[in-house]
Amino acid sequence: MPSTHLSLHYHFVFSTKDRHPFITDDWRARLHEYLGGSIRAANAIPEAVGGTPDHVHLLVGLRATHSVAIFVQDVKQTSSSWIHKTIGVKNFLWQPGYGAFTVSVSNCGAVKEYVTNQVEHHRKKRSRRNTWNSSENTRLNTTTNICGNCFTCPGRDNGN
Repeated sequence: MPSTHLSLHYHFVFSTKDRHPFITDDWRARLHEYLGGSIRAANAIPEAVGGTPDHVHLLVGLRATHSVAIFVQDVKQTSSSWIHKTIGVKNFLWQPGYGAFTVSVSNCGAVKEYVTNQVEHHRKKRSRRNTWNSSENTRLNTTTNICGNCFTCPGRDNGN
């Protein structure tokens, strides 16, 4: 075969520092647009951008010459700077680290839908959970996110 053909799709996830809900509804769409532009500026393809107040998901097509670590570092650094300067949230920080998952071409559509519907996904997964406090023998009703299906949900044991 005289040429190289690649299909490198990655699902990236990264959170705000301490999962603080910095990303508010009034500027979340602007952040997503900025992230898409930042991805394009890195010579990659933004296939989907989504997120909630405390994390973002990106579905990105990368080239063989991209370094995943450098790509994510650049996107996080430039977006953090943009948030400080343009949005005015001076104490905004991304959490160190990220999740990066390869995505097959056959699953890109489902991942794209998942990424772009993050707010609704987390709204549906939020539920009432009863917790038993054995020391007081009383039932405590707590509202908690118990999704457990995505990398960033607190209900999932992902090492965080």
